[in-house]
Amino acid sequence: MANPMRGEVEIVLDGQPHIARLTLGALAQLEARLAEGSLADLVRRLEEGRFSSGDIVAVLVAGLRGGGWGGSAEDLLEQQIEGGPLAGARAAAQLIALAFRDVT
Repeated sequence: MANPMRGEVEIVLDGQPHIARLTLGALAQLEARLAEGSLADLVRRLEEGRFSSGDIVAVLVAGLRGGGWGGSAEDLLEQQIEGGPLAGARAAAQLIALAFRDVT
């Protein structure tokens, strides 16, 4: 079960639940994969609704890897996300929101 206080989101792939979270290492990997090159640009695109499916895949892969999953973007593309593409987009947005929330 995911713990949002730890920045965790549950993502079900091919019927198997996985915990995703954007650790510092996962964020560094995500930033390296972004076309625009910064997390601030990605957050801005998400807020403005200008994100691509590639952005969603990159966030999900980074989060899943931060949660211990060993797969790649290609692996994720071959799996069924429970709830479909919209659930994937929601999980990606939730991961970003939890990673940058102010807990003070």
